[in-house]
Amino acid sequence: MRTSLSILLLIVCVSCFGSFSEGEKYFRQADYENAVSEFSKTLFINVTDIKSLHLRARSYEELEEFDKAVDDYKTIIHYDPTYAQAYAGIGKLYWKQEDYKNAQKYLLLAAKEDSKDYDILFLLGRAMLMNKDYQNADEFLQLAKELNPKDSRVYFYQGMARSQIGDILGAAGSFNMCLKYDPENITAKYNRGLIRLMIGYSEWALEDFEDVLKSNPNHIEALARRGNAKIDINDPTGCKDLREAAEKGSLYAQMNLERCE
Repeated sequence: MRTSLSILLLIVCVSCFGSFSEGEKYFRQADYENAVSEFSKTLFINVTDIKSLHLRARSYEELEEFDKAVDDYKTIIHYDPTYAQAYAGIGKLYWKQEDYKNAQKYLLLAAKEDSKDYDILFLLGRAMLMNKDYQNADEFLQLAKELNPKDSRVYFYQGMARSQIGDILGAAGSFNMCLKYDPENITAKYNRGLIRLMIGYSEWALEDFEDVLKSNPNHIEALARRGNAKIDINDPTGCKDLREAAEKGSLYAQMNLERCE
């Protein structure tokens, strides 16, 4: 009788402990509430189980319980100050909340611990871009690009950073590479057109603005710039574009109407 009771108690206790593999299974199935429950059981027995803390934090993140996620990430850092993904996790949560200054702070700490993680470097570069830290954004996006040279997004954001620091030719090169891997990126095409127009490549700029307007006929600023590019190459329809854009509210077009007098 006692033996049977002991076995029963053992079975009940073991079921209370949970396991990392069971929690991970729930996490992979996007059953985040059960994942949290399972990881919490595991952590009741082993409070320093960093893998369980990490996936519980991720589960809290998916459940949008951000404060609890941050608490778990900070607990990880307490036990292992070199755990890059914990800093990155906090940085990503701040990014989601549009707190880009704190996002940059924690992503920079993450990059310090793991300088070869593309996702960390890429998001850090974007956070710096949002914080108008353009020079550093360019540098960290360059590091990210070296790790994943076929991701069109890194070229796009590097082009934006380079535009802001006055590296016009570098920006043009970045937008070129972005469009190599993502030919349908209309924003990159528009920005490349701006640069081409600025450096006097008006025929090429005209091609970019034409493509933008094919995709979005209501893009007033592309219409205005197309007008200017046409005037540069002595196309008489340029003034028509400028007047139409000016009537639709483009300040750029209004400022350039004197070219049609």
